[in-house]
Amino acid sequence: MTLTSIEICAGAGGQALGLEQAGFDHLAVVEIDHHACNTLRENRPQWNVIEGDVVPWIRDHAHEYRGVDLVAGGVPCPPFSYAGKQLGADDERDLFPAMIELVSVVRPRAIMIENVRGLLDPKFDAYRASVEEHLAQVGYSLQWKLLNASDFGVPQLRPRVIAVGFRHDTAPSFEYPSPFQNAAPTVGETLADLMAERGWEGASAWAAQANRIAPTLVGGSKKHGGPDLGPTRARRAWAELGVNGSTIAPDAPDPGFQGAPRLTVRMAARIQGFPDDWTITGAKTHAYRQVGNAFPPPVARAVGVQIASVLNASAARNEEVA
Repeated sequence: MTLTSIEICAGAGGQALGLEQAGFDHLAVVEIDHHACNTLRENRPQWNVIEGDVVPWIRDHAHEYRGVDLVAGGVPCPPFSYAGKQLGADDERDLFPAMIELVSVVRPRAIMIENVRGLLDPKFDAYRASVEEHLAQVGYSLQWKLLNASDFGVPQLRPRVIAVGFRHDTAPSFEYPSPFQNAAPTVGETLADLMAERGWEGASAWAAQANRIAPTLVGGSKKHGGPDLGPTRARRAWAELGVNGSTIAPDAPDPGFQGAPRLTVRMAARIQGFPDDWTITGAKTHAYRQVGNAFPPPVARAVGVQIASVLNASAARNEEVA
């Protein structure tokens, strides 16, 4: 059964790609960043990529998608991130109200929202309760769970809060996906071939000592300036894996290279769970920010499969009743 979806704050398409793999057909993907929109168009020219501010789009166009199966989005994380001031509802970048408005207009059968783990902090208990209450008023349930990307084959920890909700008439019995049985690959296993692609003789030795999953990939903020792997603590963790996190490299190491290699954008995209055929467009800084802010596609796929199962089962029950 074909399931339809729309997604806001789509970024470089990590969540959209994962949901596509789970069986959802995107009727619209909305994103304000021009560089990310170019990435979406490059990889999926058939998608309806809408470039612009999501708030006026919801006001003027969301009604055109009424009855879609799923509304999804990775609403901005700075209002809840440990790296910021955690202003929550007082942060002008908070788009949970826009998501609630979108749901009330479109009336999807299901909702999926991704955000940072800070959203589950006790200081945001009242905020989450408010979101649940507003959605309940328009006929939806909502639940929250922290998932680690490494549990789903992604070679980094990357804890993320995934909120999943259903319209009350869907009568869901939803369970979040179980972790994969096999451990996620190490950084060395993930990147060995890319480190060696220009003939660096030290790639195998480097891969052998890069024998853990990566720290959470960061550095996607526009406030950082150039592309890097995050603040001092993050770069220290990368250094323990033999990676120089001070900048992003244009290419893999050349023959004769000495020292700790840097990641390329393609390497970072692999760490984030993107397949190699997903092209991240734009100059290095813009490309890396897209990767650093992305939602790992394997996690989105795992959650999407569970949502699709509930929706398909509900549709089957309704057909039997009819």
